[in-house]
Amino acid sequence: MNKSIRLVAASIYLFFGLLVVMLTFIQVINGPEYRDDERNPRLLAARAGRERGPIVARDGRLIAESVEVSSQTAAFERSYPFGSLFSHPVGYATFLFAERGLESERSSDLSSSRNLTFSGMIDEILGRDTDGQGLRLTLSPELQDAARTGLGDQPGAVVAIEPSTGEVLAMYSSPTYDPNRLVAGDTEYGDAINREPSKPLLDRTRAELYPPGSAFKVITTAAALESGTANARTLFEDVPELVLPGSTSTISNFNGGLCNGGEPVTLEVAFARSCNTVFGQLGLDVDEDDLIDMAQAFGFNQDLGLDMELIESQIPTDFSGNRAGLAQSAIGERDVRATPVQMAVVAAAVANGGISMQPYLVAETFERDLTVIQATQPAIRERAIGPGTAAALKDLMIKTVTQGTGRSAAIEGAEVGGKTGTAQGPGGNPDLWFIGFATRAERSIAVAVVVEDGGLIGADATGGAVAAPIARDVMAAWLAGS
Repeated sequence: MNKSIRLVAASIYLFFGLLVVMLTFIQVINGPEYRDDERNPRLLAARAGRERGPIVARDGRLIAESVEVSSQTAAFERSYPFGSLFSHPVGYATFLFAERGLESERSSDLSSSRNLTFSGMIDEILGRDTDGQGLRLTLSPELQDAARTGLGDQPGAVVAIEPSTGEVLAMYSSPTYDPNRLVAGDTEYGDAINREPSKPLLDRTRAELYPPGSAFKVITTAAALESGTANARTLFEDVPELVLPGSTSTISNFNGGLCNGGEPVTLEVAFARSCNTVFGQLGLDVDEDDLIDMAQAFGFNQDLGLDMELIESQIPTDFSGNRAGLAQSAIGERDVRATPVQMAVVAAAVANGGISMQPYLVAETFERDLTVIQATQPAIRERAIGPGTAAALKDLMIKTVTQGTGRSAAIEGAEVGGKTGTAQGPGGNPDLWFIGFATRAERSIAVAVVVEDGGLIGADATGGAVAAPIARDVMAAWLAGS
């Protein structure tokens, strides 16, 4: 065999050798990943041929169900009786647009993906139950509707939590979308919401980070109280502007004014009136490790354990001597970022005596005969603050609603506490916050509301004027329930 033939033969052997290696890599090593990928047409077709389990609200009303259809692509289609009301937490399951939200994250329960495996086929042959399971959520249709009404056309989000259990009572993001149109295969609508600058597919409750602004002062105050740096009666100088150490930057009060007519101001009054200069100074007084540790105790830089994917809220773990950055972070600006879920967890922990419960959305999984397979048990995430600090902080938040910037959140006959926030947004207008809690008789609720870009008011908007009334209506809807 001459040299040219040997070279050609070697090249052929090498080619087939590489082909075998690549096929082995694709079929054996990456096979499970490709098989389970939500975009796999075989997986989608198999699921479309099976009836998915229902999803119901906390009161048992249907949020998602499968209906029998006669089409070339599916034997069953999903239907969403509430339309867009639950579209972000629940998502959708479609043949054309795949899956999103809980429909995706709990698809193996809902669609009984075990049917698509060898063991699943054996179960079917033996006549064992292979139906998809149902999910009962913690979400309340009334609270979702109150959140939708309150936000209206304003971009933003509302999250409500039962403080003593961690049940997520409301999780609403605006703008939203209609999952039924995606199920119907409306590609024009699907393309439009994908291109829409307002991002209706984005779940702002858990997948968007915002500067929390003055709502973060709850954490700064907790750090000061817990460390003994200050108490409600501690006096601070009342100045309209605080020059930050080592820089030419300043922190100013809202509208550049004084908080207490130039007289010394207590922490209690500064909290109720949301005095930026006082909290900038308090941030400098508190040891930076105490502030960071307190934020992390409330859940920043941590996995909160929510049974859906959730972006971690952020605070720097080392200010490296940047005192100006520390002061700005103490008022919820600079590099501090939070999801609405995170800020609802903060409010819930204060309302629950300092104990932070793990938030959850899925209360139960059940069989078609309504037999409960698994029920979620409330779990303590962490004790964020001691009971004494929680009681003092709760009192400060109550006085913010009775005497300060949170008056618009007051509910007759209920104990309501909260903290407003007005943070510089990326569009120039402020992002508007209210976090708080309400209690009447045996019912309690904690809430976080954020409205983007000044809402309907614009540059002059405040959290007290825009976000607090939305929070009030959501909390009132829960307190009014049976």
